[in-house]
Amino acid sequence: MKSWEASYIAGIIDGEGSITLTRMHEKEHRRPCISISSTDKDLLIYIQSLTGGVINNKKNYKPEKHKNSYTLYIKKKEEVFTILRLILPYLRVNQKRDRARWILENYDSVTPRNGKYNKESLRKKLKFEEYFFKI
Repeated sequence: MKSWEASYIAGIIDGEGSITLTRMHEKEHRRPCISISSTDKDLLIYIQSLTGGVINNKKNYKPEKHKNSYTLYIKKKEEVFTILRLILPYLRVNQKRDRARWILENYDSVTPRNGKYNKESLRKKLKFEEYFFKI
């Protein structure tokens, strides 16, 4: 990805996206996720070609009044971390920049590779999540 593409994606995330921790399944621990919502599917397809991820349609309950809306979700850890590293210098919204930095600097240290937590590692993981949502 070229630097101008990274800065463009950072601008889209600053305006229409989110950097968060989400669960794939109810009993699972949270993992990093980048999402971008838009009524312009071609924009999301372009970003998806650079970043990966999946595009979902949002349910439109009043098609006579509203445009169709779509969301690009990037959930694979490798993709999320690569994108965050590339866009971090260009993010302008403090909350999103701080969240990206917090994930990059701390997520791996509180997440065991095998996904098994002892009491101490679970306490650290929950503390990580608690601080993240205060940002």
